[in-house]
Amino acid sequence: MHIRIELPRDRRAVFAVHVAAFPTDAEACLVDDLRDSAADFISLVALFDKAVVGHILFTPVSLDSDPDARIMGLAPMAVLPERQGSGIGSKLVTSGLHRCSDAGYAAVVVLGHPEYYPKFGFVPASQFGLGCEYDVPDEVFMALELRSAYLAAVNGTVRYDKAFATL
Repeated sequence: MHIRIELPRDRRAVFAVHVAAFPTDAEACLVDDLRDSAADFISLVALFDKAVVGHILFTPVSLDSDPDARIMGLAPMAVLPERQGSGIGSKLVTSGLHRCSDAGYAAVVVLGHPEYYPKFGFVPASQFGLGCEYDVPDEVFMALELRSAYLAAVNGTVRYDKAFATL
């Protein structure tokens, strides 16, 4: 298995992975919308035998109290159902976090499974004084510092790209 940056030729395969992994095509359409609306993004694919079997997307989020905050949002991520549980998602997350750090981002937030993301170091974002613009349980909105103590200097409500409003 190999992780690399998504290429334009991967778009159809990425769409198909999200359609296969989720009950509707909403996440697949979200990925397409985010490519067009996000000012910056990190999009990675997992390949097995040269076929796309997984995808992860990171897009900048804004913080209402600090418009210059360097925070990425992880979403969405998908792995083909027949490949789930084989470590592909973990490799996508780990590789994506490294790329976010290399790109100068200081933290990442995620709305996700509270049993899955803590293994990468994510904790409830409320521990850093961060809230989510969406009404979600505290344990599913998590944050991870890529730069030590970065989130100690910021707080407020995290706002996602406008494309998320379609979900």
